[in-house]
Amino acid sequence: MKINNIDFGKYPLFLAPMEDVTDIGFRLLCKRYGASMVYTEFVSAEALVRSIKSTVSKLTISDSERPVGIQIYGRDVDSMVEAAKIVEQAKPDLIDINFGCPVKKVAGKGAGAGMLQNVPLMLEITKAVVEAVNVPVTVKTRLGWNSEKLIITDLAEQLQDCGIQALTIHGRTRAQMYTGEADWTLIGEVKRNPRIHIPIIGNGDITTPEQAKRAFDDYGVDAVMIGRATFGHPWIFKEIRDYIDGKEPDESMDFNWKLDVLEEQLRINVERIDEYRGILHTRRHLAASPIFKGIPDFRQTRIAMLRANTTEELTGILAECRKRLG
Repeated sequence: MKINNIDFGKYPLFLAPMEDVTDIGFRLLCKRYGASMVYTEFVSAEALVRSIKSTVSKLTISDSERPVGIQIYGRDVDSMVEAAKIVEQAKPDLIDINFGCPVKKVAGKGAGAGMLQNVPLMLEITKAVVEAVNVPVTVKTRLGWNSEKLIITDLAEQLQDCGIQALTIHGRTRAQMYTGEADWTLIGEVKRNPRIHIPIIGNGDITTPEQAKRAFDDYGVDAVMIGRATFGHPWIFKEIRDYIDGKEPDESMDFNWKLDVLEEQLRINVERIDEYRGILHTRRHLAASPIFKGIPDFRQTRIAMLRANTTEELTGILAECRKRLG
């Protein structure tokens, strides 16, 4: 699979862009363990144009994580074009346009998945951004606004006509938010459309190696994008890659090995930002990580993780977990 001149090989696995999740420390770990492509947290076009410091900081990327995409969202042509030009200066491998975020503060204001209710404007923004920059432009969106408006099959062709070089489809409507099950049948229908010639990337409910392989085999997608299942689980890409390649599970990746990775993530974030914000970026991964499932009555420990404010406090909690499961 290729996007422009980037060759991802066969069965590529992408890390989904997620706010307050895909910071550079986490992206680097996911890249190390087999992510073919990573994305920054999504960036508000309006905030970027206004040079809001916290937003501009999200444009920081490292050569070690390439190929890397920067995702932007907004609701008008001018700010999206200006933001795309600013993003281009950060030298990402591609710019992705978010037409899929369902949360109220984004979609409710007409951006993200809100654009599914204004397709002419969506297409106008897409075409303008494609024409404004010299890096590949891609789009991420959903099946439609709700179950009565499943527009993705026609929309995919329209977006392709705007000049995008790949399309990621999350198999839910905006109305579903993140509830229910992702519907991959329409993703497969888009991929099988003989008029579609750009790569189609499938997204939604991929939590196991078996599900990822099924997405490739049954729906023919060019790549699989993984989101929430990566929380506290950056090695999921290696698990999926090994399974697809027919390898046995890596027995060296035991509880202690995984806890070492999570502690490294904590150190990376504290050193990269500062102790307080580094912990904020890490503790949701720790609390969500599947490696702690075997600990009895883990709820109180999870609460303690989410309340920890110092590195010493958090590493102490992890040391106790190591004693109980390691």
